[in-house]
Amino acid sequence: MPADRLHLVRHGEVHNPRRVLYGRLPNFALSTAGRQMAREAAEYVHSLERPVGSLTCSPLQRTQESAEPFTALFGIDPVIDERVIEPTNVFEGKRMSRAVVNPLNWHHLRRPSIPSWGEPYAEVVARMDAAMRDAWARTDSGDAVIVSHQLPIWVTHLAIAGLPTRHDPRKRRCALSSVTSFERTGDSWVEVAYAEPASVAGSIDVGAV
Repeated sequence: MPADRLHLVRHGEVHNPRRVLYGRLPNFALSTAGRQMAREAAEYVHSLERPVGSLTCSPLQRTQESAEPFTALFGIDPVIDERVIEPTNVFEGKRMSRAVVNPLNWHHLRRPSIPSWGEPYAEVVARMDAAMRDAWARTDSGDAVIVSHQLPIWVTHLAIAGLPTRHDPRKRRCALSSVTSFERTGDSWVEVAYAEPASVAGSIDVGAV
């Protein structure tokens, strides 16, 4: 039997004192508040009183750390899946508030619908869909949990909703440690819930791609 429901969980707050776009850069760990957020996300899923049969996360440190409370609550070790990783981005390691006003960077901003500064949205949607389908299929019973990143979760939401993937990054509905939940109808995904169980007041959320 495949899974009953699939939850895309965003990681918690990252320790990012320089407020750079961290992307796939190594050594960006959760902050103390981020670890609490990750616990609150896991506790929310646990409070649904739905068994969880599989756990997946991207290979980046912040998602692996955000998966730890799920392992503690459900007794499941995560499968590391490259397909749910953060997209590439030419602005990694830079402060976006400075990068976008530098004329030398403007050619990277010429086609936001793709986007021209990183991995095409269509490719992100395709790899996320493949990872979700595999997680769904390998979950013998209960729900599947995938701990991923803001942009992959948001463009997946847009694609499943039948909306254009081009968007304003400032208007994403994908808070730190949020949970976006899906079920399947035939061969199609259907979004069934969105929750923000973690307290994010005062958090720093400027490093997402």
